[in-house]
Amino acid sequence: MAAALENELEVDNEDYYSLLNVRREATQEELKSSYRRLCMLYHPDKHRDPELKKQAEQLFTYVHQAYEVLSDPQSRAIYDIFGKKGLEVEGWEVVEKKRTPAEIREEYERLQRERDERRLQQRTNPKGTISVGIDASDLFDRYEEDFEDVPGGGFPHIEINRMHISQSIEAPLTTSDTAVLSGSLSTHNGNGGGNINLCVRRVTSARGWGELEFGAGDIRGPLFGMKVFRNVTARCFVTAQWGLQFSSRGVKPSATTMMARNLDQNTMGYLQWRWGSQSAMTTSIVRDTKTSHFTLALQLGVPHSYLMMSYQYKFQDEDQTKVKGSIKTGFFGTLVEYGAERKISRHSVVAATVSIGVPQGVSLKIRELEKHKEVSASDIARRKQEAEAAVLLMQESVKRIIDAEESKMGLIILNAWYGKFVSDNNQKRESAKVIDVTVPLQCLVKDSKLILTEASKAGLPGFYDPCVGEEKSLKLLYQFRGGMHQVLSGDTEPLKIPKQSHRIDSET
Repeated sequence: MAAALENELEVDNEDYYSLLNVRREATQEELKSSYRRLCMLYHPDKHRDPELKKQAEQLFTYVHQAYEVLSDPQSRAIYDIFGKKGLEVEGWEVVEKKRTPAEIREEYERLQRERDERRLQQRTNPKGTISVGIDASDLFDRYEEDFEDVPGGGFPHIEINRMHISQSIEAPLTTSDTAVLSGSLSTHNGNGGGNINLCVRRVTSARGWGELEFGAGDIRGPLFGMKVFRNVTARCFVTAQWGLQFSSRGVKPSATTMMARNLDQNTMGYLQWRWGSQSAMTTSIVRDTKTSHFTLALQLGVPHSYLMMSYQYKFQDEDQTKVKGSIKTGFFGTLVEYGAERKISRHSVVAATVSIGVPQGVSLKIRELEKHKEVSASDIARRKQEAEAAVLLMQESVKRIIDAEESKMGLIILNAWYGKFVSDNNQKRESAKVIDVTVPLQCLVKDSKLILTEASKAGLPGFYDPCVGEEKSLKLLYQFRGGMHQVLSGDTEPLKIPKQSHRIDSET
């Protein structure tokens, strides 16, 4: 029973501790103090508005449930091992409660060691893709005379003419450095090759990062590259990339620069210039909403210039089904594609695309993508709604806390952001991966101090996880005794403020 539940419920293990903002080793006095404070914050009698009162009742009940479990030694020991669902298993009272808390703790420590080993593997964030291309041109264009004297010649000829396999893993080196190792194998019409790449990325600040890339392959030869990213404003960012490709024909330099800007909440505009063996300038507009994804792009370059338009519709079902279609026309001809994508398991997605082109012909592509972790949009939306309700209930308390802190030049949280701040791909989605947690953190300030325990901050009141399965950080800008302070903390790192080492110059 332990093994069966441990995998399923591992995500819930720290919810109660994070909600009460206490250590996993918290004493009864620490639990009671935190419980009383949250009860005062969420007590339903403090709110007259019916909607606020209803939300307060839900949060008050959740806090009470957390305290009841953690304040009971046996329930707490069972919760540490199996999470919330472990307390609801039938027969648990008869079989397991005969064991002492010490025995349950011993089993928990063994399972914890196993979890730590799995978490170390999970931090590598493995991703893989398998893509297969099927040539079906003969279904639409064939010469009947070629099959008249051939046995079975009445059947069209369909073949697999391409295949691509890729895999990548990440390895955090420090809090700001990450190494990514990736490789791929490809074959097309009997010819194939592969390559391997190593990328080292350093986050220099909340506004930028840089990376170095080293690669080698049996087709293109060794590769050395450099890439930098910088947020220019809150709605605009730029990237620049340089590379040197070594081969038997000499060294081929290349450079790419891109500027992107948020046109509205769901729309991004991109302007890209590429110099090298295939120089081009590309302009594109991308609109991404909950139910659809639209792209319009125009490229002028050598040897290819084209106009492309694509549309994808996202069904709001459990399998996250998507249907898509696109048309692309240029000097090479015209290509029309349509297909669908569907989640087939917790970590896998399968997609199929039919391509009809002139003069390329017809082909079918089947792709399977393995993902490290996936949470449906409905789950994130529900957690976001719960967090927003909690923040709404905190408003009056936060005003009192700020007034008290200002009167003694104490701790004021000016800005606080939680999530994943930068990424090396699809930067347009970053705004959805960071959430404002200024109010929830100010509400936790007591006697000009803020103390966060060693647990995921996603479980704190007013928080939610905006990017499940990815590395997250908490960025704080706060004022203490008239001075400005700033700190960037990892998701599970303990945090105590204020600190002299966080102080920054007023100009900064």
